[in-house]
Amino acid sequence: MSADTAAAVPRPPARTASTPVLTGAEAVVRSLDLLGVTDVFGLPGGAIMPVYDPLMDDESVRHILVRHEQGAGHAAEGYASASGRVGVAIATSGPGATNLVTAIADAYMDSVPIVCITGQVFSTLMGTDAFQEADIVGITMPITKHSFLVKRAEDIPGALAAAFEIASTGRPGPVLVDITKDAQQAEAPFIWPPNIDLPGYRPVTKAHGKQIQAAAQLIDDAKKPVLYVGGGVIRARASEELRSLAETTGAPLVTTLMARGAFPDSHPQHLGMPGMHGTVPAVLALQEADLIVALGARFDDRVTGKAALFAPNAKVVHVDIDPAEISKIRTADVPIVGDLKDVLVDLDAAFRAVSRDSTPDIAEWWSFLDGLRDEFPLGYSQPTDGLMSPQYVIKRIGELTGPEGIYAAGVGQHQMWAAQFIKYERPNAWLNSGGAGTMGYSVPAAMGAKVAEPDRVVWAIDGDGCFQMTNQELATCAINDIPIKVAIINNSSLGMVRQWQTLFYDGRHSHTDLNTGHGTVRIPDFVKLAEAYGCLAIRVEKEEDVDAAIRTALETNDRPVVIDFVVSADAMVWPMVPQGVSNSYVQYARDHSPAFDEQED
Repeated sequence: MSADTAAAVPRPPARTASTPVLTGAEAVVRSLDLLGVTDVFGLPGGAIMPVYDPLMDDESVRHILVRHEQGAGHAAEGYASASGRVGVAIATSGPGATNLVTAIADAYMDSVPIVCITGQVFSTLMGTDAFQEADIVGITMPITKHSFLVKRAEDIPGALAAAFEIASTGRPGPVLVDITKDAQQAEAPFIWPPNIDLPGYRPVTKAHGKQIQAAAQLIDDAKKPVLYVGGGVIRARASEELRSLAETTGAPLVTTLMARGAFPDSHPQHLGMPGMHGTVPAVLALQEADLIVALGARFDDRVTGKAALFAPNAKVVHVDIDPAEISKIRTADVPIVGDLKDVLVDLDAAFRAVSRDSTPDIAEWWSFLDGLRDEFPLGYSQPTDGLMSPQYVIKRIGELTGPEGIYAAGVGQHQMWAAQFIKYERPNAWLNSGGAGTMGYSVPAAMGAKVAEPDRVVWAIDGDGCFQMTNQELATCAINDIPIKVAIINNSSLGMVRQWQTLFYDGRHSHTDLNTGHGTVRIPDFVKLAEAYGCLAIRVEKEEDVDAAIRTALETNDRPVVIDFVVSADAMVWPMVPQGVSNSYVQYARDHSPAFDEQED
């Protein structure tokens, strides 16, 4: 090798007399400190125990002991989604690590930046079916941006620094760092900053100028444009840039389930949420458009309905930082790969230049859309069984709390109602499991959000089914002074499954009754359960008591609050597009649409 070639090869910093020698476990904690981590969620066990010893003495990192590793993962997600910072979860090997898998998959689907640190058995025992051994790297490979296996103490700082870099750049997502117990116990010089070598990892952030120009020209030419806004706008922290482009173009705009809050609900150009349970104007705007400008959205099946029949007359501009998403489901006429924050600025400027001499005439398009808004406003019917309307309860939570609150929903009917009836005016106010649809997400995610944003009111809006999956984290909240508010929308059933059974299975409610609500044995009794966990517990069964209960929750900040809102099981989520049909068949209400038997194959 020549001297010139040798000089070009990057070398680690030379060890000096002042370079500390640390155990691998100490290196983990020191690396977290230097990466700016202030909060982690975890549960110790044998293979990660070495890390917990120096963690006990560390004054920079607050460790929050969860009651289940899935709770640690969702808490890290909530922390990241509410703050934009990387969330961190720690677990031991085997079942500890596999209990993180659901949260890791959830974060992967929703592009949430988290780093999961797991202990692994001694490297000499790997592959022998040792006690609490599981190939967590292999298990998580399809659901992480990257998974590291660290077998040497000296590799720990570099692996952790790389994990944070990968999790937080490009399209955000989860990264796993699995560290063997012998690597944690061994000693090595601690060198910081480490050299990070990530061959092949080069996220594209700056879009091609010609593509920007082509997109601007299509917007200028369009008579029926729609800005289709996905969760990527929030992850890119590009809400201000989005608003500027929207107001420059005058185009109508829709925000997906993952993008609620990316654009203010109060803005006159906002048509609402599209998709299976979207507003009629939002659904039909996409369906009738001649141009869709997809911004950080991925043409998910819950938005498109039957993809082959989605927006049949529309050209597509697709902007995403992940090139794998471009044309994956719908072929883009103008593909743009880049960071949305930068792309939106460039696209705004390009459109201004293109339209300098003439403003696009979309008055007729707006007249059509405003007609839909007048004819199909978002609303709900009062239950006929005398029980409370869940939509009313959720609407009042949003109105009394206001736009500065954070709302973390579980999955199902209550999730859709929370997306529909709470008004979102800012990004990072709405947290939910969009892609994976994970029951049990809400309580631990709200916990993580409250740790990240302690000065905000944080609500977990949960169903009685979801709540029973992770409610043990109320103990974590009570003991660690994390005063979240929990609203259980208790319809005594697996509500969304029950709705589908009512509509598609002749009302045969097979194994969806949970016996938690009105007129049942109430097992568990949510009030007694919450009190056992050290929470203030309230049960509300009449609408006239709703506001007082919410106000009590808002005024209580010395412990978590759980409100058991006993609601009707007959309430359904409307509008609705049946699965497998064109979005043109959107149902405004149960008896106000084409019949379900008109589904296409």
